[in-house]
Amino acid sequence: MNILTMDDMELDGKRIFIRVDMNSPIHPETLKIIESIRIKEAAESIRELKNSKVIVGSHQGRVGRYDYTDLSEHAKVLEEYIGRKVTFVEDVIGPEARRSIESMSDGDVLLLDNLRFCAEENYEFSFKDAANTVMVKRLAKLFDLCILDCFPSAHRAHPSIIGFPYIIDTCAGRLVAKEVESLNNVLTVAKGPYVVVLGGSKISDRLEAIETLIQGGKADKVLLTGLISVIFLMAQGKFKANSLGIKEEALLDKARKLLQKYPNVFILPVDYATENNGKRVEKDLDEFNDNDIILDIGSKTIDIYDKIIRSAGTVFMSGPAGAFERDDFAYGTRALLESAASSLSTTIVSGGHMTTALKRFGLYDKIDHISTAGGALVLYLAGKKLPMIEALEMSYQRRLTLNAKAKL
Repeated sequence: MNILTMDDMELDGKRIFIRVDMNSPIHPETLKIIESIRIKEAAESIRELKNSKVIVGSHQGRVGRYDYTDLSEHAKVLEEYIGRKVTFVEDVIGPEARRSIESMSDGDVLLLDNLRFCAEENYEFSFKDAANTVMVKRLAKLFDLCILDCFPSAHRAHPSIIGFPYIIDTCAGRLVAKEVESLNNVLTVAKGPYVVVLGGSKISDRLEAIETLIQGGKADKVLLTGLISVIFLMAQGKFKANSLGIKEEALLDKARKLLQKYPNVFILPVDYATENNGKRVEKDLDEFNDNDIILDIGSKTIDIYDKIIRSAGTVFMSGPAGAFERDDFAYGTRALLESAASSLSTTIVSGGHMTTALKRFGLYDKIDHISTAGGALVLYLAGKKLPMIEALEMSYQRRLTLNAKAKL
């Protein structure tokens, strides 16, 4: 893979568009940012651009969801991380955004509003069509170069990610360069058996990840925790859908098909922890009643999973096993992370929640690769080409061609 990095570019005095991914967990009631690790990551490259005019672009949430908000709060958090003023512009491609960009001085940092407020950013395009969007045509002429530093969004062929590189010089930011180098080093030594441990609440994303990893030969065993494990147990008839208030029939159908297609891959919990009078209580599957709420996996499940993890060649973990924010229900998440950290396996941990958990449990330095990326990381591990990486390779090749012509 050949890509340009910030070390290959003349940055001082340039007007630079840097596409980052500051998409953060948002509190559903206060709409405040709950956890800002992705903003902290984005700050690394921006801090270096002290002598440039820096235009920052990011998205937040998806259309129709509560976390589909503006980026005014992100600007305040980013300002703290970079130690410089960040000017927030309540505009994306309109007159106010363009005027603000044109009036910048060296050292200024400007944050455009949520890029997905521009309808085009919610669709995927070919490189040529992305470059022909209104967003790219209006803004590209204002930029000297583009930096892509949004690995968690690397699997999206959105205009802000693949459109600008089609027109202007583009390089990888520090986060992307480090992520790609680290992943390539890890994958060089990765070996089977491949064990995937999936939890969390993003069921549809996890279902896609499972099939992608299995088909890519990177999931010999899939250990399920969290809400997705309940879906699979429902698909097996071991839980009643109405007993837990889950009505996602499409998800249940997908789980059934995966179980039928890959019968020897999935390992499911045999017990869970619930709460009774404010305390942790563990129950086998047949002991649960309609009022019990699953908050963690149980000790029997942890023992089973621990043995499988320790016999793995490579372990990929994404999503907590339960409500790890609560001490009584952090046991499952912590135990599985400790199993991975103390094993001889190559270990990869994904997602903001798991990154937070690693730091909380003092295990951060014991994992081979840690990433806040989700879907992009899964696809990369499975050997899929990511649009952002292709855009960077395209920009490298264009620079090579131009240099060759200049020598003629």
